[in-house]
Amino acid sequence: MSEPPPDAAGHRARLRARLLDAPDSLQDYEIVEYLLALTIPRRDTKPLAKALLREFGGLGPLMAAKPEALMRVKGMGESSAAAIRIVGSCTVRMLKRDSEKRPILSGWQALLDYLQADMAHIGVERVRVLHLNTKNILIRDEIVSEGTKDQSAIHVSEVVARALELKSAAIILVHNHPSGDPQPSKQDIAITQRIIEAGRLHDLAVHDHVIIGTKGHVSLRAQGLI
Repeated sequence: MSEPPPDAAGHRARLRARLLDAPDSLQDYEIVEYLLALTIPRRDTKPLAKALLREFGGLGPLMAAKPEALMRVKGMGESSAAAIRIVGSCTVRMLKRDSEKRPILSGWQALLDYLQADMAHIGVERVRVLHLNTKNILIRDEIVSEGTKDQSAIHVSEVVARALELKSAAIILVHNHPSGDPQPSKQDIAITQRIIEAGRLHDLAVHDHVIIGTKGHVSLRAQGLI
């Protein structure tokens, strides 16, 4: 095991002081560096922090990375991967709890913050359906499909059947674009229209279809596409 540089203790103490007094002053690599230092106490973790940010392309995708991907980076073990994962998990969980405290449509920004944190940095396309009751309170948040880097299937009949099973009054469709660009494709618009038409036969409303990307999000309803 390599020894830390002579001033490692002093450096970490200064980093800790900044974290406690002025966390916004820390660079992304310094946040990761300090986090890693908690699980790797006898090594300079700055090079590893910078390597992780380079490998995953930033703090967001790093915190969303899967354990096996983290541990493929030289110097990372289970404890260090767990430290990264716990921060990402806590962030998503707090945002999810905020989004559940009020009706979805009146807490729209809280919902978008949660979805952005949870889905923007996923490497494959994932589709989820948010089921709402007659008061627009979330009753179920389900992942219904996970596919490749550019495609994931949405089966109209399955979406509607599940909504009827849960006695949902309305649904919101959500999926991510791993490319980062949230602009809807013709297929995204077409499948949404099909679900709207199928839902109408069963008094099931489709409030929106939200597409998430690292560059932001797009609401098909806000765009006038549904």
